[in-house]
Amino acid sequence: MSLKIAIAQINATVGDLAGNAARILDFAARARAQGADLLLTPELALCGYPPEDLLLRPDFYAACERELDALAAQVEGIAVLVGHPQASEGRRYNAATLIEGGRRVVTYYKHRLPNYEVFDEERYFDAGDSPCVIEVKGVRCGVNICADVWEAGAADLAREAGAELLLVLNASPYHLHKQALRTEVLRARIDATGLPVVYANLVGGQDELVFDGGSFALDSRGVVRCQLPQFAEALAIVDFVGGEPVSGEIAAPQPLEAEVYGALVLGIRDYLGKNGFPGAIIGLSGGIDSALTLCVAVDALGADRVRAVMMPSPYTAEISLEDSRAMVRALGVRYDEIPIAPAMDTFAALLAQEFAGLPADTTEENLQARIRGMILMALSNKTGALVLTTGNKSEMAVGYCTLYGDMAGGFAVIKDIAKTLVYRISRWRNTVSAAIPERIITRAPSAELKPDQTDQDSLPPYEVLDAIVEAYMENDLSPREIIAQGYAEADVRRVVRLLRISEYKRRQAPVGIRVTQRGFGKDWRYPITNRYRDAF
Repeated sequence: MSLKIAIAQINATVGDLAGNAARILDFAARARAQGADLLLTPELALCGYPPEDLLLRPDFYAACERELDALAAQVEGIAVLVGHPQASEGRRYNAATLIEGGRRVVTYYKHRLPNYEVFDEERYFDAGDSPCVIEVKGVRCGVNICADVWEAGAADLAREAGAELLLVLNASPYHLHKQALRTEVLRARIDATGLPVVYANLVGGQDELVFDGGSFALDSRGVVRCQLPQFAEALAIVDFVGGEPVSGEIAAPQPLEAEVYGALVLGIRDYLGKNGFPGAIIGLSGGIDSALTLCVAVDALGADRVRAVMMPSPYTAEISLEDSRAMVRALGVRYDEIPIAPAMDTFAALLAQEFAGLPADTTEENLQARIRGMILMALSNKTGALVLTTGNKSEMAVGYCTLYGDMAGGFAVIKDIAKTLVYRISRWRNTVSAAIPERIITRAPSAELKPDQTDQDSLPPYEVLDAIVEAYMENDLSPREIIAQGYAEADVRRVVRLLRISEYKRRQAPVGIRVTQRGFGKDWRYPITNRYRDAF
């Protein structure tokens, strides 16, 4: 006799308890129709992840309790392992409860509470310390939750309590190379315990985080026997025969550029969809960043929900207009051109007395960006559509962006995408369909705020800049270590200084999608007022 375990790769919405419960119930019915004995849901599937400070509200736990009871009463013909928060005797837990036959059977409390990167679970939860083994069709299944399997301990306790396989509920957010890291970690647990694993991961966008799914099953040798797709809801049945999973559906791996693009698409779709925005507005410039942002928005929302606005100045090159027009024709979005020269003249007249005798500098350049920001925000206010900003991680790192100008908007799509990766993803997107004119990809990047301007007038080459930012910001290398890798001391000094003095700008930037192991968001918390200086 075999045991059939269904993996519910669900897109939960934080706080939508009834909606999430309905989703679980639907997956349970579909799994039961396919002969499954047990449905495994993701971590905190009932309330969504991460609920953040909702977890400090007693009424939130009470509402979750009511919804869990209602869900248990409706589940028929299948056991369901549900992730949810639970308060008990003055303590709060990240929990998983088995519901079957209209009732709660047993509850497990997560042991390891991550407090690194984007995680703050020690702020909210108390740690459990007891194993939980449930029996389904005569098979003893140990239960772990996400971080429990990232180090030794909890899985070992499950094995010692008699578990024959391990069920893991997860809300593991995406970053580059994360899927390979997950399987590596689970194989270490398998090596230690000998237990095959079923791993159910959350999918969907939640503010700056994207959960990519990619749920899987590994046999007792660590071989992948089932692999669900990334960035989409999915249901899969894992058939266990003789204590091992039988090979089933295995989604094909994607190239890195496609994977990141999928994260961006899902991040936009869920941010706008879950927050009720009718569409998106993008300031198109003729440059690579706004071009990629427009592609992602169209693929996420559909052309009918995206509007592109070109706001040329006297410094805008004719090829920027030509390329922008070609791109919007290819994508089929609404496109408007609103020249900003009249507004520039108005501001020049307004400030002429104040600026008398002073040379032109970045002040006039920033005014252009702020005029564009005001136009976009006015259109947003009038239509309800959300402005998507187009700044990349390289620019955010060194402050090559204008407060209340190109930083004005509601969601920063490529905030965590380095400029060099922007180019790679753009080239990949053109393999799907011709969308970004080749000249946008090959021409030197420019803000076009003064004659003959290029980014490299103000910044090191992006290959150098991105490497230094990754080493210092993502990998915490010291300037001395970066210089030892072969980078010029002058470049390292310049980039590190710009990183430090730009923190006040980043604090005022809109939330944006995280795709690296460390983005400028939850996992970057440097003080604005800061006199520490790195040693060189």
